[in-house]
Amino acid sequence: MAVKTDRRIRKTKAQLRAGLAKLMQDKSIKEITVKELVDVVDINRSTFYLHYTDIYNMLDEIEKELLAEIIHAIDTHPIGFNENTFPFIADMFSILADNKDICTALMGPNGDSTFIYKIEEIIEENSMKALTQYFPGSIEDLKYSYAFCLTGCVGLIKIWLNSNGSETPEHMAQLTYQMVLNSMLVFADAKKKGFK
Repeated sequence: MAVKTDRRIRKTKAQLRAGLAKLMQDKSIKEITVKELVDVVDINRSTFYLHYTDIYNMLDEIEKELLAEIIHAIDTHPIGFNENTFPFIADMFSILADNKDICTALMGPNGDSTFIYKIEEIIEENSMKALTQYFPGSIEDLKYSYAFCLTGCVGLIKIWLNSNGSETPEHMAQLTYQMVLNSMLVFADAKKKGFK
């Protein structure tokens, strides 16, 4: 019996999440009301309040779940300039694909820039830790090179999420991996040649 309840709760939360993602295509979170959301997904307000206190609480829970998935991906495949880099990137694209509707909304014009910043911060903390081991003494230049890669990756993700193309998460992970790897190899080569 508890399994059926869990399934119903997951289904209701998925409906609400899809409805929120749809509304965020046209409105900012502060413009969306509980009434509007429940009307879009055709459930009762009381059902919404069984799970969330308000729209902000709902968005906060969704973001915490996504951040937990990203942290799990980092814990599973620690970021570095090594064999774990591709599996981590592949995990990231799987998370994005599995949550495409809400990720598109969160990264869109009505999204939550704070959420994107949190993701960037988590990845940067782990990436810079690993990269400084490979490039000791190059921290200032490394920060710029890393920012270049990160900004490019975020742009690539936004375009992919908003496109209706046939690129699979695996294809996008491979493309991203090659771009990041090439950027780091160029950085390493420049350092070797004495670039300052």
